[in-house]
Amino acid sequence: MQGLPPLPPAQSWRRLLELALDEDVGPGDLTTPAVAESDPQANAVIEARAPLVTCGIDVATAVIRELDPAARVEPQAAEGSYARPGDVLAQLSGRSHALLVAERTALNFLQRLCGVATHARRFVDAVAGTGVHIVDTRKTLPGWRVLDKYATAVGGAVNHRMGLFDGILVKDNHLMLAGGVTPAVKAALAAAPAGVRVQVEVESVDDAVSACDAGADFLLLDNRTPDELRAIVAGVGSRACLEASGGITLENVRAVAETGVERISIGALTHSAPAADVSMELRPHSIGAAN
Repeated sequence: MQGLPPLPPAQSWRRLLELALDEDVGPGDLTTPAVAESDPQANAVIEARAPLVTCGIDVATAVIRELDPAARVEPQAAEGSYARPGDVLAQLSGRSHALLVAERTALNFLQRLCGVATHARRFVDAVAGTGVHIVDTRKTLPGWRVLDKYATAVGGAVNHRMGLFDGILVKDNHLMLAGGVTPAVKAALAAAPAGVRVQVEVESVDDAVSACDAGADFLLLDNRTPDELRAIVAGVGSRACLEASGGITLENVRAVAETGVERISIGALTHSAPAADVSMELRPHSIGAAN
């Protein structure tokens, strides 16, 4: 598995954090000050309630510190590590009101990020030993792309292009618009900025060979059966990097990996990842202890 990625710069997800807090807090929390007029210091923990891959503690920390800049957050689980039910992911210390107001938003980020990382790790583990890379897609939650792709990488997947602006992928509709594989490939290669690789979707051995003859060295094989994938692998050989996609599940991903492709891209890493089960609990004997 590749090394862990750095958390993307805060400016790339800060607006999402602010939107999430605005959405939840609005003009102010009605519950916490109603039941506790004083605002003592308190300790709390964030715990896993189900098996998961840890991801996003620093994002949760940013949420909490938005409400209490002096809050202390001490991670207890390394990013990318497995956690079991009951494992403490982080220890918290800060103003009790701030912790309670931040709770849901912080956990929303964590449950999403841990969930995506955990789902990605399941696919990575399923193809272990084949040498195949699991790759993410642009099928991300709107507004979450930077964090979603961070989470897939924490889970062991490989990030594909971030958007339309940093890679060229000539798909079936582009081929139709351009008049076929050969003219589409030649046009894309001629227009590609320096350092930008061109990937081309193909559906048959003939299309794959035509794409390679036109200069393509990176092919996408979408919704092909294992037999079709093996045929294209045999027909193209080492002329191109081959990426399978479409209809990939945990049940069939290893069979796809064993066809000879180098990469498998899976939209479900982000569009269908179950949320991880995490919770935050105040420690009752700690409340007011620091005062």
